[in-house]
Amino acid sequence: MKQWSVETILKSTEAPMGIVKQWYADALASQEPIADRFTLATVDPQGYPSARIVLVKGIEPEFIVFYTNYESQKAKQLALCPKASAVFYWPTLKRQIRLLGDVKKQTPKENEVYFQSRPRLSQLGAWASRQSQPLDSRETLIKKVDEEDKRFQGSKVPCPDHWGGFRLFPIQVEFWEDGDGRLHDRAILKKDPATHAWSRTRLYP
Repeated sequence: MKQWSVETILKSTEAPMGIVKQWYADALASQEPIADRFTLATVDPQGYPSARIVLVKGIEPEFIVFYTNYESQKAKQLALCPKASAVFYWPTLKRQIRLLGDVKKQTPKENEVYFQSRPRLSQLGAWASRQSQPLDSRETLIKKVDEEDKRFQGSKVPCPDHWGGFRLFPIQVEFWEDGDGRLHDRAILKKDPATHAWSRTRLYP
């Protein structure tokens, strides 16, 4: 538990996503109630930021994976500006990670593989929901789910073309640990666009 402190991060040469994955594992092991969620922020055409909580569905050596309806607000904003920031916060461990980077879609094949691992009701919901669009009543949504259930009765539910994953490739990662008297520990790692090497800098609280 808590193998990587800000102090050891600053002295190491470990790639940042490996440390992110370890902090995430620590949060899961601690039974942190929101361990598998992070805040994702995107920007609309007018430059206004928009943030929401999403589920993390994979932490790989170079990126983080999350899924959504491609017709949702976040997906439309990412289509116009494929850049985002993300924040993990684990109050039990008194830790926070901030990421900034570029976003790319996953392939239809990758989407299908993950989609088939989801509960059937979630699959039906992906077909029934016009995410982020106005909804006149809860009953209308339930009716649409029932209609999709009947349509796919006796067969597997395929992944809709309008639903899938995104990958966030960080170019900047900040690790934060709570300190007494608000004397927090902070380390920021930045990726050099030319060499792809990561610099490490301690920040004031």
